[in-house]
Amino acid sequence: MNEDELRKLEEEEFNTGPLSVLQLSVKNHTQILISCRNNRKLLARVKAFDRHCNMVLENVKEMWTEVPRAAKGKKAKPVNKERFISKLFLRGDSVILVLRNDV
Repeated sequence: MNEDELRKLEEEEFNTGPLSVLQLSVKNHTQILISCRNNRKLLARVKAFDRHCNMVLENVKEMWTEVPRAAKGKKAKPVNKERFISKLFLRGDSVILVLRNDV
């Protein structure tokens, strides 16, 4: 296989395979929900990605749950937290799951 055939094969995989979710998000500027290995969720728009699931994300809302230390004899309630990040590079090995955010 030459380089041109490899590029065409990779493009076809991006359009039909599991990475098509990311490809559609880039093309249509739709949001996706990414579950990460650090037990955090990212709701974001994808600007670019590669075959390793490395991604450049925009308008990222990072969400996670923290359990504060409880006083003696009291049960601590989990607290949901979130923050906004305008631009973010996400390394692909921290990605567990990618979902389309259909409204």
